[in-house]
Amino acid sequence: MDATQTADFREQLLAEQHAVLGQLAAQRGGTIGRAEAAAEHFGRPEDSRAQVATERELEFALDAHETDRLAAIEAALSRIAAGTYGECIDCGADIPSSRLQVAPEAPRCLDCQDRAEHQRHPG
Repeated sequence: MDATQTADFREQLLAEQHAVLGQLAAQRGGTIGRAEAAAEHFGRPEDSRAQVATERELEFALDAHETDRLAAIEAALSRIAAGTYGECIDCGADIPSSRLQVAPEAPRCLDCQDRAEHQRHPG
């Protein structure tokens, strides 16, 4: 992958990183901490226990998803810095540019990604 392509992907990843950080801040109530945001969201006495539990699970699931996405973006930025961006972390083959256009944080080629997903979720 040439330097221009890598620079373009780096800019795309940085923009996505900024967006995810913004989403996390908005979910957490801006500059307040996680505990304060949770107390604010779930401390309404008029809400049923089931509603509170459902909202809490949803918020934590969204937070986990965003945190995982942020970690994937940071890993991709690290691969750019190391000069290995665009190479599959499992087999070393080049990841097609078309795949990186869709998922610039992708660490694996499609074949290795399929294998990794089947190992995590057999059947």
